[in-house]
Amino acid sequence: MSVANPRDQISIQSQSILWVAGVGVGLLTLAFVLGVQVGKQSAALRRPMQKGVEEELKDLPEPLLDQLKIFEGEGPDKLVPTPKVDAATPKEEPKTEAKPAEKPAEPEAWTLQLVATAEAAEAKRVADKAKAAGFATTTVKEKGQLKVRLLKATDRAAADKVAEKLKKAGFKPFPVKAE
Repeated sequence: MSVANPRDQISIQSQSILWVAGVGVGLLTLAFVLGVQVGKQSAALRRPMQKGVEEELKDLPEPLLDQLKIFEGEGPDKLVPTPKVDAATPKEEPKTEAKPAEKPAEPEAWTLQLVATAEAAEAKRVADKAKAAGFATTTVKEKGQLKVRLLKATDRAAADKVAEKLKKAGFKPFPVKAE
């Protein structure tokens, strides 16, 4: 049997043990945090792409779209600012003079808009689809948008009837005043 040589022994101080334990805990914490971050990023890559604003608008129910178009100044019931009235100072009523009888106003002409888009290819696709369904269209450029509308203007009631036919053909028309 051999007896251990005192020079072959290793002495570890308690301060060294604490230092090694601290470094180990730090490395484990770092590995955990990095693993969580990698997991979050890989989950984000697997998530479906977010929709654009136009795609979200297409998913909205039709009456809500009409309400939103009012705010854009495009819908049939454009927002009209109401005049402010100052209750502190009463105003005199203007005297109205008798005017000669005017001829009755002509009924407003309406048409149906099928799409408003910035993409020329999309406008052409919708116009071609409408033509194939038997509806003549025109494309108007307004405020950077290409707007595909029916060529024929009519009164509001007739426009609503045509809108029903267009809806059955797969379009989402809405009435606009003809220019």
